[in-house]
Amino acid sequence: MSIPPDLQEHIEEAKESILVPDEEIMASDFLGLSDDAIREILETLQNEDAEKLDILLDDLTTSDKAELLEKVTLENRQALMLGFSQHFNADVIAILQEEIRSSVLEKMPAEQVAKIISDLDSDDALDIVGSLDEEFQQEIMRKLSAKIRMALQEGLNFPEDSAGRLMQREFVAIPQFWTVGKTIDYLRAAKDTLPDDFYDLIVIDPGHHVVGEIPLNKLVRAQRSVKIDDLTLDEVHPIPATMDQEEVATLFRNENLASAPVVDEDGRLIGIITYDDVIFVIDEEAEEDLLKLGGVKEDDLYRNIVTTATSRSRWLLINLFTAFLAASVISLFDATIEKIVALAILMPIVAGMGGNAGTQAMTVAVRAIATNEISGANAWRVIGKETAVGVLNGMVFAILIGIIAGFWFHDAGIGTVIAAAMIINLIVAGFFGSSIPVVLNRLNIDPAVASSVFLTTMTDVIGFFAFLGLASIFLL
Repeated sequence: MSIPPDLQEHIEEAKESILVPDEEIMASDFLGLSDDAIREILETLQNEDAEKLDILLDDLTTSDKAELLEKVTLENRQALMLGFSQHFNADVIAILQEEIRSSVLEKMPAEQVAKIISDLDSDDALDIVGSLDEEFQQEIMRKLSAKIRMALQEGLNFPEDSAGRLMQREFVAIPQFWTVGKTIDYLRAAKDTLPDDFYDLIVIDPGHHVVGEIPLNKLVRAQRSVKIDDLTLDEVHPIPATMDQEEVATLFRNENLASAPVVDEDGRLIGIITYDDVIFVIDEEAEEDLLKLGGVKEDDLYRNIVTTATSRSRWLLINLFTAFLAASVISLFDATIEKIVALAILMPIVAGMGGNAGTQAMTVAVRAIATNEISGANAWRVIGKETAVGVLNGMVFAILIGIIAGFWFHDAGIGTVIAAAMIINLIVAGFFGSSIPVVLNRLNIDPAVASSVFLTTMTDVIGFFAFLGLASIFLL
């Protein structure tokens, strides 16, 4: 079949317009706001060109606007919020970092904050209200409708970081005696009151107890005459409102859930948790554990200098005491160090290698505990593996450092001593790096917070003791 020349020309033009766009689209365009874009917005703000700034802000996505507010100074943030508040709606406020969000909202009148909260889903609204000062919180509550106020007050009664705080109260629940046809008719008729996004229908009995769940795809494939009871999934995953959010995230991960109902102490349906909330929890908990390993609190980047310095000083004070403990071990061998100055030069190598190796094992163990991959059934196997890794790495680096130290100081004895000390300390690092988090977790102590203090103490003390002790025995 031949194609007319003019039609062939149009086809080629269409191909070029699809395959070669006017502006190259980069992956980075979807990964956040560029520094150039932020500079342009701030320059336009300084030049008081409101018309151009309106155009620039209109082109930003919700996440871009939140990123903009987080990266600019307090003065520029206030100028943007006061002069161009129409661009920073409730959805933008909801995804701001908590420290930034609180500082933004506390500068607003309670009535304006109440309007923002009223425009959000119940879970986002509760997250915002719960982070505010109690006095300001009560002032906002008085500006809300009775329905929203009651829902928020109920949510605030649940423990922090629990399923009750995480859930949203917008869900779709249907009686078990309905048919597919009646359910679909109901969903169409109630479209204005349904949640914006939902993935499962919760099936309830007359007492509002959860008896099953139906994925939407299963509903739309069924015939209208089929009873809901016949479609209900056998596996139901009701989540107690008091369950910790980390346990909720583990349940979603293990069962591959899109959503799950939340029930009160009597088993009645009171809310629902969706996968997007769980993704936030996983990200939040991972970030929190990572920061705790360094003795840093969440949102530390956005806190003022005095608050940040104060929160970090407690961690540094603990480390100071452990440093004195390591120093006291060194003092036991001061005579040895005086006679063999090379030991003072090589000591940091033994301690540093042990600390780094221990941190690797500790990080693996803390993550495994957070994701419930370590239990009594496999704890010793994990500890054994990390200890074996310490043995292998110890032997490899012992040979390397032994040869280097021997040639450096022209003394094979020093090379042998530091090699032996390296093997001992890397074995210690592997064993304690993996076992300390497990033991702390069994004692209901957060391993992400306390592990590094104990680990540093063990690797420093044993490393120095092994190195200097062996030197005292074999070199003097």
